[in-house]
Amino acid sequence: MLLKLEHPKIFSDIISIISELVNEVRIKVNNQGMNLIAIDPANVAMISFKLPASAFSELEVEKEEILGISLDSLKSVLRRIRVRSVLIITKQENELRLEIVDRIKKEFNLSLIDIESEEKELPNLEFTSKIEMASVDFAESIEDCMVVADSCSFIAEPNKFLIKAKGSLNSFKSEFSSDELNIESQKAVSKYSLEYLQKMIKATKITDKIKINFGIDYPLKLEFNTPFIELSFILAPRVETED
Repeated sequence: MLLKLEHPKIFSDIISIISELVNEVRIKVNNQGMNLIAIDPANVAMISFKLPASAFSELEVEKEEILGISLDSLKSVLRRIRVRSVLIITKQENELRLEIVDRIKKEFNLSLIDIESEEKELPNLEFTSKIEMASVDFAESIEDCMVVADSCSFIAEPNKFLIKAKGSLNSFKSEFSSDELNIESQKAVSKYSLEYLQKMIKATKITDKIKINFGIDYPLKLEFNTPFIELSFILAPRVETED
C-alpha cells in the first residue's frame, strides 16, 4: 500500500476535527481511495469522511486495507506538516509509516491497533428541510448561540431559515431569507447540542458552502464537500419538553 498526497494540509485539518469526536477509527483504503465512518462514544454523532483516488498523486493498493488508528497519534504526526510538505503513507506489517517530505525528510511509524467493531454504514435518512448557505454565516450563528445557551433550534420554512437559542436568562436569533441561501423545505423545527455543533463547525474552513439537512425532531446532517473531499456529520436531535 502506498498513498501520496501533494497537498496534505487539508487532510491534517480534517483528521484534527474528527479527533475531537472519536478517539479511534477504522480507515478503509482501496483503489477507490480512503474512507471512514465512525460514531462518537456517546452514540450522539456520526462522522463520514471520503478521500477519493483523484485526491492522491499516487495510489497503490493490491488489496483493500483496514487500518485501525489512534487519532491522537495520527493527529500529532500530521501537525508536523507544513504548507509545502508532501505526505507519503505506506503500511509495513503492523505499522503505518508516514513520510513528510519537505526541505528535510521526516519519517514516523505508528503502531496499528485492533478495533473490534462491526462495519458501520450511514443510515438512510429522508430530510424535509435542505439548505445550502455560506459556511462562515452558519459558523458565526452557532458561535452566537453559544453565548446564551447549550443547545439551539433550527427552524425552517419554505422561504427562510432561523437558528435560535434560549438560556435561563438570555436568548439569540439569526434569520436567513431565501436571498441568502438555497432552501428546499417544509416547515420544520429541531433542537441540537451546541457542544457537538461547536466541534463540527470547525470544518467550515475547508469549504465556502455548507449543506444543512434536518426535519421535525429529526437527525441533522451537515455536509462539507469539495471536488476532492466528502465530509459529513450526523447529529441526533435533542428532544425535550418545552417549559
